[in-house]
Amino acid sequence: MTEILHRPGFLGTAGNFATDMTLVISLLVAAALTVGVVLARRREFRSHRVVQTAAASSNAVLVLWMMVFPFFDFVAPGIPERLGEPFYWVTALHATVGAAALLLGVFVVLRANGLMPQRLRFRNYKGFMRVSYALYMMATLIGVAVYFSWFVWNPNPPTFS
Repeated sequence: MTEILHRPGFLGTAGNFATDMTLVISLLVAAALTVGVVLARRREFRSHRVVQTAAASSNAVLVLWMMVFPFFDFVAPGIPERLGEPFYWVTALHATVGAAALLLGVFVVLRANGLMPQRLRFRNYKGFMRVSYALYMMATLIGVAVYFSWFVWNPNPPTFS
């Protein structure tokens, strides 16, 4: 599996297969979350819950598997000294917004599926879901900027071994 992930990417940038796949899956998750929003507006709440649960769960796996370790390997060692460089500040911003989106999204999914203790349950679904969706979309857009700052605009892109 490792040899597949470290093969050259398919998007024509300095990214490898894993980074290109991460970008594509992230965009698919964003699209699925948007489909879920449309389902909610159509009052198809069961389908909405299924789509949002699948998208948020897929995103959680993707973040924990493909984003956390590269952040700690390549970015964290340069913080705070190198935060003036796009490679660092864009990625740190993405990590901050993405962490908020991930935590709130998982919280909303757990609540929507009846997996939260009673005292942690909220009633204002719309507010929590709208904020969660907005954070996910912001994190996705910033994530695209991360990809470009790492693998397109960076004269010395990170290499994974």
